Amino acid sequence: MLRELAVQNLALIEDVRVELHPGFCAWTGETGAGKSLLLGALGLLLGERGNADLIRTGADELRVTGRFELTRPEQRAVAAEILQSPVEDDDLILTRRLSRSGRSSALVNDVPVAVATLRRIGEMLVDVHGQRESYSLLQPAYQLELLDAFGRLGDQRKKYDAAADTVRGLRKKFKDLSDARTNRQRELSLVRFEREDLDNAKLQPNELPALLKEKDTLVHAQSLAQFTGTVAARLGDDDGAVSQVLGRLIKEANRWAGLDAKLKEVSERLEALRPEVDDLADTCRDLSERFEADPDRLEEVESRIGFLKKLQSRYGKTPDELVEYRTTLDAKEKSLQQQEDDLAGIDGELKAAWAELKKAAAALSASRGKVAKKLAAEAQKHLVDLQMPMAKLDAVIEVLALPLDPMAGDVPATGIDQLDFMLMANPGEPSRPLRKVASGGEMSRTMLALKTVLSAHDPVRTLVVFDEIDANVGGRLGDVLGQKLAALGESHQVLCVTHLPQVASYAQHQWTIRKSTTAKKTATTITALTTDEARVEELAMMLRGESRSETTRKEAAEMLRTAEKQRG
Repeated sequence: MLRELAVQNLALIEDVRVELHPGFCAWTGETGAGKSLLLGALGLLLGERGNADLIRTGADELRVTGRFELTRPEQRAVAAEILQSPVEDDDLILTRRLSRSGRSSALVNDVPVAVATLRRIGEMLVDVHGQRESYSLLQPAYQLELLDAFGRLGDQRKKYDAAADTVRGLRKKFKDLSDARTNRQRELSLVRFEREDLDNAKLQPNELPALLKEKDTLVHAQSLAQFTGTVAARLGDDDGAVSQVLGRLIKEANRWAGLDAKLKEVSERLEALRPEVDDLADTCRDLSERFEADPDRLEEVESRIGFLKKLQSRYGKTPDELVEYRTTLDAKEKSLQQQEDDLAGIDGELKAAWAELKKAAAALSASRGKVAKKLAAEAQKHLVDLQMPMAKLDAVIEVLALPLDPMAGDVPATGIDQLDFMLMANPGEPSRPLRKVASGGEMSRTMLALKTVLSAHDPVRTLVVFDEIDANVGGRLGDVLGQKLAALGESHQVLCVTHLPQVASYAQHQWTIRKSTTAKKTATTITALTTDEARVEELAMMLRGESRSETTRKEAAEMLRTAEKQRG
């Protein structure tokens, strides 16, 4: 529901702000006062094209702001889907700006969006019908949506949607797997080669550091044997070795130990050194025998080190990292092979899903065929009331054939049906698709008939705008139009621009649009008529213009009372 509309610097409108209400709202005023400008402002807010010529003389920018109240959870859900973000508040504030340079910008709740997004939001919130253009009710997808709601075909539609989603999912999976097949097969071959290569390498954890250490030992084996042999000889084997010297020193220390306690301690410490010296000599003796040059082993170690370094260069990983990498290859091969198996088996799944989609589409189409006739018949009754008794409205469904190949063509979003409302406005004229009906008045009345029938089945688009719905009709039809619009106002917010007092009298709320001119400027204003006296005066003006009399006012007052009684 539109709660507030503010317009600045649009043609004759300098700064206008209007607060709207639920139910049937009428905008009235003399021709040329600016009613079309206000509807044009609403159109800009809903994403229509604009140009710099619309900007008021002397201003640099025009701005239109609308505050919509999301009264139903369905509206909030659709808005969140369009905006790709949650809608936290009940209000949705749309803003459209157009600068003198021609630059256009749009905001939703102060967040910049594309004008195309604003258009989608507008189509979600508002139905516009009239001389200018018609929005959602002429869109085939929306027509089918309402037809399904009218016929209570929700379960069948869900079944079709689920089947369509399954087919789309399988198609995407098939395409993704097919597109990646060459790379996948190349990767699978590489995985198998690497696994065999690493298995043949017989890598061991921490192998390279151990080999490098062993290589250094083998390279220096002779020097190490010489060093350890020398140590063993100096400690225990040679004449005058450390062990012999210690023996002599221990004897002398023991001889003098009785003379001084400190010398006793020296003797004991010398005794303690001897076993360590003897053990160290034995150790070095053993080492000197072990450090033996082994050219064959050195060659073997150097060859293995060279091989490991080549592997490291080939894979870009250290040998220890390759040990870990090898453990991942089996799972990787299994995953790639599973994708190959999935691709081989997906054809059968897709054929089965396609058959299920066709079955669901055929069942939905058969039900729609029955419901469409009923919808057209009910709308036809309202056309009779709207003084189109000879008109014939038909809902024609063209059933589209689905291809045999489940991968061919797009998956239809709404089923296999293409719905067209066909109108023969007058006898002898050919039936035309409603979107091609030349007369704006006939189209608007037909839309009102359809909207009246479907009003209980559209939980999202709660604002309906009718422009020039009373074009070329008289007072008697105006009374019927007023009743229909008031009835529609019970479930929707209805905004109607009208020249007929009979229509305006049925409105729950009324505003008058006037153009005021001074020596310096001309401006359009809109004023809410909040009292019966103000509304009577406006209705009298609509009846007789400036020549209105007290009799005219009485006629207007009676018209208002009658309408109030009819509204109940």
